[in-house]
Amino acid sequence: MDIKISKDTMKKAVCLITFAVLLYVGMRNMHIVLKYVKLVWQLLFPFVLGGAIAFVLNVPMKFMEKHLFERAQEKGNRLAVKLGRPVSLILSILFVVIVIMIVALVVAPELGATFLSVAKRIEWSIPRLQEWLEHTLRPDSPIVEWVNSINFQPEKMLNSAMDVLKNGVDNILSSTLTVTLGIVNAGVNVGIGFIFSCYILLQKEHLSLQIKKAMYALFPERAVHYIMHVCTLANKTFANFIAGQCIEAVILGSMFFVTMSLLRFPYAMLVGVLISFTALIPIFGGFIGCWIGFFLIFMVNPVQAFVFLGIFLLLQQIEGNLIYPHVVGSSVGLPSIWVLMAVTVGGSLMGVVGMLIFIPLTSVVYALFREWVYKRLKKKKIQIC
Repeated sequence: MDIKISKDTMKKAVCLITFAVLLYVGMRNMHIVLKYVKLVWQLLFPFVLGGAIAFVLNVPMKFMEKHLFERAQEKGNRLAVKLGRPVSLILSILFVVIVIMIVALVVAPELGATFLSVAKRIEWSIPRLQEWLEHTLRPDSPIVEWVNSINFQPEKMLNSAMDVLKNGVDNILSSTLTVTLGIVNAGVNVGIGFIFSCYILLQKEHLSLQIKKAMYALFPERAVHYIMHVCTLANKTFANFIAGQCIEAVILGSMFFVTMSLLRFPYAMLVGVLISFTALIPIFGGFIGCWIGFFLIFMVNPVQAFVFLGIFLLLQQIEGNLIYPHVVGSSVGLPSIWVLMAVTVGGSLMGVVGMLIFIPLTSVVYALFREWVYKRLKKKKIQIC
């Protein structure tokens, strides 16, 4: 009995066999594959960095373009049409630079003064703690012996830190060429990435059209529609998450600053800025800022430190139940249990960056999986309430 194999089937079989052979050879020579993967990553890194910068800058740029130039562009104002995009991009870059400068100018001096103040407080508190323990406990108590053995001297600690820094500088100077090349390489990567990001933002519609044409030429139409659907969903989810998380962090930090200033708590500005930054980390971030603030306030006034914990719990409840749902809304569209899982897995794999990336990434996967499930249930004519 003759079995006729179509040309299309033969083509698919050859492709499958070729892929299997390449996969086997790659697994047997994994060290060579990883070497070339690393090389390709080094070549592509400036462009990946540029894409990330473009994605972040696109959020404020879209806002400014919409609210500053949209009406003029709709009326046919040629100047607005021509300059709307470049001006919005420049304003977005200036906005990010100004935010970084303000944080640096506000936090750096405050942080330095805080560390000096805390060091002096510790130096002042240890003798009184030793005296109180000697009167409260027995003189031969292990706790008293341990506290008496503490010799906190900020001057010596500062000198030791300066010695370590000096030795580190000497080591760096001894390998100046390597360090210089590393700095130049990092600077070149950032520069190329920044220029690439500006090009992406200025020509994003044109680039999007080119990518669509290439995809329709390479892949089946149905596959391209699905890829475009996934990209649209990912872009919307990531953009809404970044914008919402930043706004929510600023609101929470401002709430702490205003409340602590009204109640005359120490380090109101520093704690407010710290909580704003740590609140960018979902779920756990606010608690990190809380414990840092608690420690700083405790060194000045222990009673106020415990009151601060109560204020933190109150403001956290207000933020979690009232502000966060309205600011971030359901844009991420992820149940709480999956948010916790995304933060845990992302933090384990990539640290803080992983926490920020994995929530919207998991949200996209969750939305696509939910669509697939509903489609399958509809196909099978199954209704589950």
